[in-house]
Amino acid sequence: MKSSISTLETPELLLRKHSRSELIRRAFTKNWQLYLLILPVVVYYIVFHYLPMYGIQIAFKDFIANKGIWDSPWVGFKHFERFFNSFYFERLLSNTILISLYTLALSFPIPIILALMLNEVKAEDFKKLVQTITYAPHFLSVVVIVGMLFIFLNPSTGIINHMIVAFGGEPITFMTSPAWFKTLYVLSDVWQTMGWSSIIYLAALSGVDQQLHEAATIDGASKLQRIWHINLPTIAPTIVILLILNLGSVMSVGFEKVFLMQNSLNMSSSDIISTYVYRTGILDAQYSFSAAVGLFNAVVNFALLILVNYIARRVNETSLW
Repeated sequence: MKSSISTLETPELLLRKHSRSELIRRAFTKNWQLYLLILPVVVYYIVFHYLPMYGIQIAFKDFIANKGIWDSPWVGFKHFERFFNSFYFERLLSNTILISLYTLALSFPIPIILALMLNEVKAEDFKKLVQTITYAPHFLSVVVIVGMLFIFLNPSTGIINHMIVAFGGEPITFMTSPAWFKTLYVLSDVWQTMGWSSIIYLAALSGVDQQLHEAATIDGASKLQRIWHINLPTIAPTIVILLILNLGSVMSVGFEKVFLMQNSLNMSSSDIISTYVYRTGILDAQYSFSAAVGLFNAVVNFALLILVNYIARRVNETSLW
């Protein structure tokens, strides 16, 4: 009975398998240069993103170096409970979320506004000058940006405090004040990234049908009305996709910049999950505990990404998948 079934199914299955394998072979033969070009990227993600997932299990163990990962004792959710009950949990969570949402509230809409404004500029020389000025900060390293903040905001020699004193004010210790940390972090991030982030919106705006603008102009629509009713709806799918990606990484505040700006005086406002993982994991060698904290951070990001993508798909049928 089994042999008769397999005999009946074999010709069709063989045809499908052969046709599929033949298509794959032909595609690889025709585009082998492209596959070779993408190979380093695939290897990078496998080596540095997927293989390290093997070590996630230490978050559920008391990792002992001489015993290795497999032989270290299993402790379940012990490290997660310790983190949730710790003194720092509320501060770390609130700082991480507030900095991320603050950054999103400014860094996300400003590139859109900049792209819409640049798209309306007709003087090409002026447009190129503005683009060059706004793109340039993207190529500065985080170390340089933070160094500039320390120089410009120095309470005794910084140009900003000189201006404040000139107008009759008192010097402000910006870099050591917890009240100023989030604002400085976000505004410097906006300055560094707004030009580069606007490129994708400018690319989307290049696909706007100019006949729509001509028809709207004939109907008496103003420039603002044309931007609102033609340009914005055209780039709306791009905006939604990027918003999903940004909301899906709410818990992933950049470690490098926060760490460089952080000091003992502004710790109450600057301490976030990634810097806490660095202190406990690298400095204090609490590998299992820091792995548990980092895993919690990643799981929250993943859950937010799924949730935001689901909401976006239900609301306007634009989503990542």
